[in-house]
Amino acid sequence: MNHIVTVQDAVTAFADFMEPTNAELNAIEQEMPVILADVDLLDAHIVTLDRTPTEVDERRIRRARRRALAARVALVNRTGTANLSGGAA
Repeated sequence: MNHIVTVQDAVTAFADFMEPTNAELNAIEQEMPVILADVDLLDAHIVTLDRTPTEVDERRIRRARRRALAARVALVNRTGTANLSGGAA
């Protein structure tokens, strides 16, 4: 008789100790504008994969690229000011 054994990782994949911590959730929340801007940029690129980009497509890509860059700059500025100690170097 062969015994069937379950895979431990599959059984405990959603155990309480494997949930994201509050710090990880806060980090995701801080990065969410960057993530959403990158998704918009990818969407703009995906539209043009199977055809020649029109002027409207090119504008959409440029706008999405600027939004993604602005979101990254805003994230760096937020995290950069949070990491400063406030004292002279």
